[in-house]
Amino acid sequence: MGTVTITNHPLIQHKLSILRDKNTGTNEFRQLIAELAMLECYEATRDLPLQPKLIETPIGPCHANELAGRKMAIVPILRAGLGMVDGILKLVPSAKVGHIGMFRDPETHEPVPYYCKLPQDIEERDVFVLDPMLATGGSAVDAINQVKQYNPKSIRFLGIVAAPEGLQALQTAHPDVDIICAALDEKLNENAYIVPGLGDAGDRIFGTL
Repeated sequence: MGTVTITNHPLIQHKLSILRDKNTGTNEFRQLIAELAMLECYEATRDLPLQPKLIETPIGPCHANELAGRKMAIVPILRAGLGMVDGILKLVPSAKVGHIGMFRDPETHEPVPYYCKLPQDIEERDVFVLDPMLATGGSAVDAINQVKQYNPKSIRFLGIVAAPEGLQALQTAHPDVDIICAALDEKLNENAYIVPGLGDAGDRIFGTL
């Protein structure tokens, strides 16, 4: 059974408050998205297994630890998920990157997929699906459906702001997937935007308001 983690670290909450502010400009918004993704990745990888390793420090031998052969893949949902990639790669530079492209139908608010490109060895990797906003949950559910066709070792979803409706939809569709977000907001409005949310993450990341 997957777990749900709403992070409460003071640094995450502080950065999130700036991210939400309508007066935060594109450059700072983009930087904050990357920083929040990095901090959430730190939380999401807490249980990765270690194995012992003998190394030599400048002073002498040392019994240390390293990751036990785990391979990661990060799969942003285009386009807003792209904003989270650089922050995670700073922590895990060996991770491979796939992409899943979707847009939201303006009438039905349902996701419409148009692109999927994943690493060739995806079945050997722990996959992190990225999207700043978990609103209706439709995009996340559909993206994870696509990733599951390749039988990766595990799948986790990393978001920043979630609505109760999206969280419920994702848990119902994929009860085996761990979900990590920085905030669980109040609700969706009539246009399926998260309230109070932070607006359209893609537009704010890429300056297309």
